Amino acid sequence: MTNLIVRNIIRFLFLVLFQVLILNQINLGGYTNPYLYVYFILLLPFATPRWMLLLLAFLLGLSIDIFTNTYGLNAAASVLMAFCRPYVIRAISREPEEELGIQPSLRVQGFTWFILYSFILVLIHHTALFYLEIFRFTEFFQTLLRVITSTAFTLVLVFISELLFNSRGNTRK
Repeated sequence: MTNLIVRNIIRFLFLVLFQVLILNQINLGGYTNPYLYVYFILLLPFATPRWMLLLLAFLLGLSIDIFTNTYGLNAAASVLMAFCRPYVIRAISREPEEELGIQPSLRVQGFTWFILYSFILVLIHHTALFYLEIFRFTEFFQTLLRVITSTAFTLVLVFISELLFNSRGNTRK
């Protein structure tokens, strides 16, 4: 248990620093911004209490907001993502959360489950983040393009991270 807590603290700090120092400098064509920090929320254990899930998501988003002067946008989008997470897990899983494993992973849940899980939650996060940022419908389709391209790029980074850091053995499916 202590090992899991230490691993999540290190993951939190690494993802915040990586996002702020490296990924925030990437802006492809004005439409694509990778937000890998959401990977922290994706990998939290299934048994994480909802209050802690929301608190950690808020602290994660607030940490990004402090460094980027975005006045709570990342915190709001992260909390919405964390709020939706249990419902997404329940909707796409056949087994109860307790039987799924200690935390979501490509190795345990398989490719299809993990990609669907990640896609839905990252799409929720990016939709909230970009539409809150623009806060008008006059640029609806431009913002939608940003949501789609940033979601795709973030999912590629999540998948690469999952292969690099969490694949000890073969995947299911």
